Amino acid sequence: MTSDFKCGVISGKNYLKLLDKSRAEKYALPAVNVISTSTVNAALEAAAKVGSDIIIQVSNGGAEFFAGKGAPDSFKAKVQGAVSFAMHTKLMAKLYGVGVVLHTDHANRKLLPWIDALLDEGEAYYKQHGEPLFSSHMLDLSEEPLEENVATCRKYLERMSKIDMSLEIELGITGGEEDGVGSDDVDDARLYTQPADVLYAYEQLNNLGHFTVAASFGNVHGVYKPGNVKLTPVILKNSQEHVAAIHGLKDNPLSLVFHGGSGSSQQDIRDAIDYGVFKMNIDTDTQFAFTRPVYDYVMKFKDRLYRQIGSDIDPEVLNKKVIDPRQWSRAGEVQFRDRLIQAYEDLKGKGKTICG
Repeated sequence: MTSDFKCGVISGKNYLKLLDKSRAEKYALPAVNVISTSTVNAALEAAAKVGSDIIIQVSNGGAEFFAGKGAPDSFKAKVQGAVSFAMHTKLMAKLYGVGVVLHTDHANRKLLPWIDALLDEGEAYYKQHGEPLFSSHMLDLSEEPLEENVATCRKYLERMSKIDMSLEIELGITGGEEDGVGSDDVDDARLYTQPADVLYAYEQLNNLGHFTVAASFGNVHGVYKPGNVKLTPVILKNSQEHVAAIHGLKDNPLSLVFHGGSGSSQQDIRDAIDYGVFKMNIDTDTQFAFTRPVYDYVMKFKDRLYRQIGSDIDPEVLNKKVIDPRQWSRAGEVQFRDRLIQAYEDLKGKGKTICG
């Protein structure tokens, strides 16, 4: 596929091109949660190394951390932190030469004021630049009755479509907890979305704008021991076929999202891609990938990190270079990057880009 898109943030028509390409070529992209410029840069580095686009997303809590936990106004920090994330990523995406979908993650009912504020920012940005600040926002109203969930999504999609944004919705519940959203106390039956629910959402939203669906098939946030969670990707197949049959559409008419991707088997991932998944969220695995080498670094230099001069062996050694935060931070970035490169392999996403 040739394109006149010269890399940077992917939105609007270019986002639809990405979805068409992933559907035609049977691959998906990692959607990685970030909390700092350091993790954003590591994600961009991974995308550049494999020659692919990437989805980078920030949660409500991640946005607050991006702004700084010491900020005096928590709500404003969550808004401005998300804006700062978007602006940094827009600038750096062009430097790294990759295409990036900018996304926010898991906003439940109590977080809708955050989304409202980000849409205020997005509308102002669109008016000035002719493109949205974010590619898409995600509403996670899956704990509510289906009709209430979809009715709220309708309201937001109407607003977002006016500035070339896409909406991600969730049907069925992803188990576990991610950044304060969700719960471990979930009826197992609610972990599996019914095709009739997907059809209802399609019929309510399709005429309003572009949307993607996180349909649950046993997904759980975090990692889990094999056998503890029963993933059933065929639910995605059944949902796609149901919508296509009722409305006379081509195969896999919906763009689907795989939540709780950390710890999943490659076979479950590949099956989900066959059934229309273009995006797999990954957070726990990249958190561990960043933190483990930091731990290793601390253990390696534990006798030097608590003092500027001296070690257990040499009382005169200078520790300036050892205590430099760039040393351990870069170690974390490298492993974060490498874990994402592994995700591209699992998703069959290497060497895939809409950049011209």
